[in-house]
Formats: sequence, C-alpha cells, structure tokens
Amino acid sequence: IQIAKLFGAKVIATAGSEEKVEKLKNLFDIPVIHHTEQPDFHKEVRKLTGGRGVDVVVDYIGEATWVKSLKSLRNGGRLLTCGATTGAHPTTDLRHIFFRQLSVIGSTMGNNGDLHEALEAWKEGKLHPIVDRTLPLEEVKQAHRLLEERKVFGKLVLVVKD
Repeated sequence: IQIAKLFGAKVIATAGSEEKVEKLKNLFDIPVIHHTEQPDFHKEVRKLTGGRGVDVVVDYIGEATWVKSLKSLRNGGRLLTCGATTGAHPTTDLRHIFFRQLSVIGSTMGNNGDLHEALEAWKEGKLHPIVDRTLPLEEVKQAHRLLEERKVFGKLVLVVKD
C-alpha cells in the first residue's frame, strides 16, 4: 500500500478481519473491504471505481480471493499474484482472462534495483515498515502458528540472540 501510494496510485484494500480493516483504514485513509464478510467484494470495488474496475490487483491470498480479484479488474487490467495463503489451486474461468484481455503476472519480489530503491525511500522517510511483533528465534513454532492463523498485521520478525 505504501509503495503504491508513493507512486500516486489510488488504493482500495481488502482484509479478512474487522481488526485488520480498521487498522488499514486508520493507517492509510483508504477504502477497505472486509472480504470474508463481503465475499462478493468485487461488486464493491466496481462501485468504488464507477463500474470500471481497477487497473491492478495485488493478490497475496490465492484461492479464497482469486476469482473475485479477477472480477475486480477493468478490461485490460493486471493481476499480480505473489502468495497463496489460502490455497494454490484456484478455479479460473479462462474466458474472464482472454475476453477481457487481462494479464496475470507472478512475482515473489523485485530485483536488486527495486530493493535499493525501496531502501532509499525508507531512508528518506517515505516508507515505514509495519512490524506486528518480534519474537525470539526459539519461538519459531509460535511465529508459524500466528502466521497460519492470520493473526499478524504487517511483518513478524524473529530475533537471534547474540
């Protein structure tokens, strides 16, 4: 969200819990849709964009949001997939992709130049990492449990003791 806003994008977010919805609204002053309470969130996205749809969707969730993410796109839009926390085998009606000339792009991260650009923006105070909590490395099982239960907002950092 921060990077998109840094480049002037108008951002609409989704979140899977009321707590995360409120945090996103408070942190970024953007429209946020609760995608588990509003499973047809693409309809709200369409309303917020005057029926057009969005240019880009960044989908970290995977199976649970995939179809609605595709339906949120404008004709010629792009879906960037970089995660599959709810499953890696979504059902896709390929007609939505070719008739609407959508692009599906896979990514894990950027290249070294992107990393350096992000670090520079952080140094300049334009980006602010959101850290949910830090845990000692010895609590790695708890860290995985928190991630699997989707109880983390932002990053979870494991700390190695000297």
